[in-house]
Amino acid sequence: MKKILVIGIGAGNPEHITVQAIKALNRAAVFFILDKGYADDELLRLRREICERYIEGDAYRLVQVQDPRREDDPVSYQNGIEHWHEQRAALFERLIADEVKAGETGGFLVWGDPGLYDSTLRILDRVLARGNEVFDVEVIPGITSVQTLVAQHGIPLNRIGEPIQITTGRRLAQASGDDIDNVVVMLDAHCTFERFVAQDLYIYWGAYLGTEDEVLISGPLRDVSERIRQTREAARARKGWIMDTYLLRRHMR
Repeated sequence: MKKILVIGIGAGNPEHITVQAIKALNRAAVFFILDKGYADDELLRLRREICERYIEGDAYRLVQVQDPRREDDPVSYQNGIEHWHEQRAALFERLIADEVKAGETGGFLVWGDPGLYDSTLRILDRVLARGNEVFDVEVIPGITSVQTLVAQHGIPLNRIGEPIQITTGRRLAQASGDDIDNVVVMLDAHCTFERFVAQDLYIYWGAYLGTEDEVLISGPLRDVSERIRQTREAARARKGWIMDTYLLRRHMR
């Protein structure tokens, strides 16, 4: 039977690769790399670098394909995601059918960890549900941007006896502000933290975590909010893309 490895490769530093991930890399015959369409895609280069650094020999293949473009649905965010995932499922099914022979192992290299805000596992479930391809899936965890963020700022993720919430910018926009105590925010394209500058919050922000271009800013939200926005806009204009994560933390009540 075919096997598909879903390998977490960390937040951007090639040295974040675990020993388990290195062993998994050396088991696969082919890796699928999704091209987001950026003119200068550093993320593609990092995937290639990881393979070249950790895979012994050159018997593996890299198959690079264009990732379906996600189009926003004007009526429903969920409908837009549903359509995008269906397109991806059709692509994954074709790749596994054409590129992975019976008894072979293929791999998807996932930023961070496959279990946190990544769709690869859901899409592979869709492929299996179609019934045209049969394969086993094995997941190899990775270091997330959340872990990297707090490590680079030198702080613990949670405080004693307090919970931690991980959410998205879209969901944070629905918060009142009073309910924010310890919130990690991912996938925020609109600097949603600016809505809460009147709150007594501290922010730990980071972009391109783990890479040579890493940027870190921390401080009282009301003091550093504008600097984060300006830094973020400049970095995005320079590189053409940005991945950032931040922790909002209320002073102890």
